[in-house]
Amino acid sequence: MAEVRRPLRIAALVSGRGSNLQAIIDAIAGGRLSAEIGVVISNVASAAALQRAESQGIPTQVVRNRDFPDREAFDAELTRCIDAHEADLVVLAGFMRLLTPGFVQRFSGRLVNIHPSLLPAFPGLRPHERALEAGVRIHGATVHFVNEETDGGPIIAQAAIPVLADDTPETLAVRVLAQEHRLYPMALQWISEGRLRLENGRVLVNGAESPPLPMIWPG
Repeated sequence: MAEVRRPLRIAALVSGRGSNLQAIIDAIAGGRLSAEIGVVISNVASAAALQRAESQGIPTQVVRNRDFPDREAFDAELTRCIDAHEADLVVLAGFMRLLTPGFVQRFSGRLVNIHPSLLPAFPGLRPHERALEAGVRIHGATVHFVNEETDGGPIIAQAAIPVLADDTPETLAVRVLAQEHRLYPMALQWISEGRLRLENGRVLVNGAESPPLPMIWPG
C-alpha cells in the first residue's frame, strides 16, 4: 500500500489583526491550499489573529517577548513551540519581531514571509509611503524565504499593481493587501506540492525562474 502523505503542517507567527492568516485559513477551507495550521503563535496576547485561529479550532499560544531577557531566549521558546507542534513550515503573517540569526538558520528553507513591496525595493517599515515618495509606477507584494537580512531572502513570487495618480499610502496599502491575500496561499500551495527548489540563491518553480502566473493583477 502506498504511503499516505500528511498535509503540510504550518506554524504561523502573528502579531496583529491576522488578515493574511485568515486568507490562509480560507484557502485551506476552500481546497486551494493542501495544508493544515498546527499552531498560531503570537507575541501579543491581544492580537486579533489569535481570535481568528481560535474561532476555527486552531491551537494558539502566546509567547510574549517581554517575558524573556533577550532575543535569543525568546526565539528559543518560539523554536520549542514550533517543534512541539511538528511544523514543516514556519509562516510569518504579520509577525512584528526581528528574528535572531540562530532562529533563521534553524529553519532555513522552511521559513517564509510576505512583505508589502516588490522586494528588493522598500524593505522594512513604511513601504507604501516610501514607494509614493519615490514616484514608482508599479508596487506590490513579495513572498520570500527568510534569511538574516531584513526582508531579504530568495523570492518565491510577487504580485504587482499599478500606482494610481490619486493613491495615498492608505489606499495603496488596501489594494496591495488584497493581492497579498491571493499571493500568499498560492505560494504556500507551491511549497506544499513540492514544486519549489533553491538553486544558486534563486527559487525555481517547476524548474523555471518565472512562476506560471501574471505578475500584474488589477488592483
